[in-house]
Amino acid sequence: MIHQYKNNGYNIVLDVNSGSVHVVDDLVYDVIALLDKGKTEEETRQSLAGTYPEEEIAEALSECRELKEAGTLFTEDIYEKAIFDYKARPTVVKALCLHIAHDCNLACKYCFAEEGEYHGRRALMSFEVGKKALDFLIANSGSRHNLEVDFFGGEPLMNWQVVKDLVAYGREQEKLHDKKFRFTLTTNGVLLNEEVMEFCNREMANVVLSIDGRREVHDLMRPFRNGKGSYDLVLPKFKKFAESRGQQKYYVRGTFTHHNLDFSEDVLHMADEGFEQISIEPVVGADTEEYALREEDIPKICEEYDKLAAEMVKREREGRGFTFFHFMIDLTGGPCVYKRLSGCGSGTEYLAVTPWGDLYPCHQFVGQEEYLMGNVDEGIVRQDIVDEFKCCNVYTKEKCRNCFAKFYCSGGCAANSYNFHGTIQDAYDLGCELQRKRVECAIMIKAALADQEAEAEA
Repeated sequence: MIHQYKNNGYNIVLDVNSGSVHVVDDLVYDVIALLDKGKTEEETRQSLAGTYPEEEIAEALSECRELKEAGTLFTEDIYEKAIFDYKARPTVVKALCLHIAHDCNLACKYCFAEEGEYHGRRALMSFEVGKKALDFLIANSGSRHNLEVDFFGGEPLMNWQVVKDLVAYGREQEKLHDKKFRFTLTTNGVLLNEEVMEFCNREMANVVLSIDGRREVHDLMRPFRNGKGSYDLVLPKFKKFAESRGQQKYYVRGTFTHHNLDFSEDVLHMADEGFEQISIEPVVGADTEEYALREEDIPKICEEYDKLAAEMVKREREGRGFTFFHFMIDLTGGPCVYKRLSGCGSGTEYLAVTPWGDLYPCHQFVGQEEYLMGNVDEGIVRQDIVDEFKCCNVYTKEKCRNCFAKFYCSGGCAANSYNFHGTIQDAYDLGCELQRKRVECAIMIKAALADQEAEAEA
């Protein structure tokens, strides 16, 4: 499978099955397009005869032949055959999302957790439930050494003492069971203080700081319950925290909506405030919500991604570069093949735990009773749900099979598929359009930076 596109002055050819990326001139670009349509070399030569010199066409055809022989162009899909073994593989749990607090001190308008309540009652996780969750993780992790635990909400800092106690308990268990916990935390910053920062810098491998960008954008969607904005309170705290972590092992994470389709300005605002690890992601909401993204918004959003990508290349060349989460892409292989086929591991390797100990496939399924998998006392009692998620991959989704981005998005978010189509075996269409655009931009940035390195070495 071949995907070709032009971006920021580059002609880019992606050989999907091998992951090889080629930056080519106009002639090779046109030759590959014709060959991909099934044209023979002679038919290709005849089609381009009036546009390019014959000698150059012959040279381009020879280059394409060499690339094919080298296994970097027009390669076969070797992964579909392997997927059957993948479905039958034994799985272990390696990560938990602990809903340490089903409560929040903000009233974010787009919150899928309904201000922390998750379709149910407000609650804080007790230390005892948290201990059982960590015990469950250890017991179900098999021989895996590295385990991950994310403290999530609602707002986790509303149950801070339990967070600290669970980290201490986890560190004790590491020594007893030959495990290593990687703890992470997601916070809105309202309760962030010196003590929290110091503890996180010592114990948290990564911290997600929730902020949407410019003041007017953030305050519109992330107010307190009384309607007052939270930007002026959290921004200085986040800046101090990011600096205290050496601008590493964190990211500011925002959401853009129909109200700020010019979201590249929010990304650049965060960069101008000094943040170097940034993620601003599209909101996911029902069509009935006034903030929801619409199909007619797609051209503007794609234009913004192009604008952001070009600006990132410019800033990198000026020594002012920053990381944008959605443009992070590994062209050298990335995670294991199976990860690229099936995604985040929700429902199999990654589970969410409610304050009272119920287990769900991920944080976005919490409250969907048909996906209640068990609890920390009894363990997983719905193996059928595990099997359903285990069999969900880019080859079981018709929309994914022929999509050039399938090995980068891994089939998209199961929760989004369920919320929009009632099944995890579909895909969220608007999200797919944006994902494809992000992959294109990410590859272009790689090409531009490789160009820069080549120029520096010349």
